Amino acid sequence: MGNRDQLDAMGKKILGTVRNELQVSMRFMAPALSSLGFVMDLSTKTAGTDASFIRFNPSYLFQVFLDRPYRLDRLYMHMLVHCLFRHMFSMNEFPDRELFHLAADIAAESVIDSMDYPVIRVTPSDYREEWYRKLREETGLLTLPKVYRYFAQRPRDYREEARLSREFLCDDHSFWDRLDHKDPEKPENDSRNRLLREKNRKEWEKNAKKIQTELEARGKERSEEQGDLEWILSFENKKRTDYREFLQQFTVVREEARIDLDSFDYGFYNYGMELYGNLPLIEENEYREAKKIEELVIAIDTSASCKETQVQKFLNGTAEILETGESFFHHVSVYIVECDEKIQNFVHLDRISDLRQYAAAFHVHGGGGTDFRPVFRWTQEMQKKGTLKDLRGLLYFTDGYGVWPEEPTRYETAFIFSGEEETNDDAAPDWAMKLY
Repeated sequence: MGNRDQLDAMGKKILGTVRNELQVSMRFMAPALSSLGFVMDLSTKTAGTDASFIRFNPSYLFQVFLDRPYRLDRLYMHMLVHCLFRHMFSMNEFPDRELFHLAADIAAESVIDSMDYPVIRVTPSDYREEWYRKLREETGLLTLPKVYRYFAQRPRDYREEARLSREFLCDDHSFWDRLDHKDPEKPENDSRNRLLREKNRKEWEKNAKKIQTELEARGKERSEEQGDLEWILSFENKKRTDYREFLQQFTVVREEARIDLDSFDYGFYNYGMELYGNLPLIEENEYREAKKIEELVIAIDTSASCKETQVQKFLNGTAEILETGESFFHHVSVYIVECDEKIQNFVHLDRISDLRQYAAAFHVHGGGGTDFRPVFRWTQEMQKKGTLKDLRGLLYFTDGYGVWPEEPTRYETAFIFSGEEETNDDAAPDWAMKLY
């Protein structure tokens, strides 16, 4: 056996030992542990994963195995968490690559540090604990997008970011870049890489759901051991829907006063100008068909269990989208209804600019229990009166704890849940949509 073969065998043996240790301690991780093969790769000085294999430098594994073998358990678990949360497949969604890699490592390490298994337990440094506290106060759940947004929305402190990178760095992310590598000389490889990438993403999505199901079946008696893993898995496994795309389900077709260049025939226009000098044979249409939202009800759960800060985020996010002018007609009818056990307040907005002002001044009225039914009764009464003439949809922001309506609505209904707090979304009626 040559030296290279010996190094390869040694590295795989070490990783196999680590995998067995994790398997014995955390049997629920079996789907993830069996999904990664081992490949020696001398292009890295340490080890990393491309979601198919753990690619390792044998010298690095051997040195860590001799000096601090427990670090290999952490390294292995760190890479598994990256895969379960599909971090490497979301890289293109974040423009700043340095912040992306930092946020991914903080998100992964925070989950591992919250777990109470001796095989991966390491006492966090005071510096690390202080940053966990600071980030949780600002973002709630330490997911990659939330951590990234925290740093991206503040003035950059490159020295602090470098220190954080050293604190949370664990594996080599360079293999993630290769997932999107394009070979201009061999375009057929690009198609093959895309198929492999999508296959891996779907496999890790299945693994995440299997592990989430296993953790839920274990009950709360083991929740201290698994830490934040089940909570964040449940958040990551929720179906995501783009809000703009979602709002298109509530649109109606109307004519609006706006030049329709799409239906304009430049052939007739140019022919007339050439034939008569300055007399076009056709002019632009002064009206065009548009598919936008005309009427909408937004209900807000103002019960004691629903946090005002989360309601504020929802309103600001909604206002930001609707203020673009691409979702609504100029003349609209938007009702915002505040309700806990009963209707506490409602306002009528006929201009999109008013929505931002409402969001800025919002304050919770009520604070009791929750009964969703009064909002639907109120909506039905408004339809009978003719106040709501062409209602296509109702959005209800809530945490899900309350008395649900039984009868389905003739208009589209969506219950919108915060992704940062515990919710009772499983109890929502089947006829309604659920968004997170």
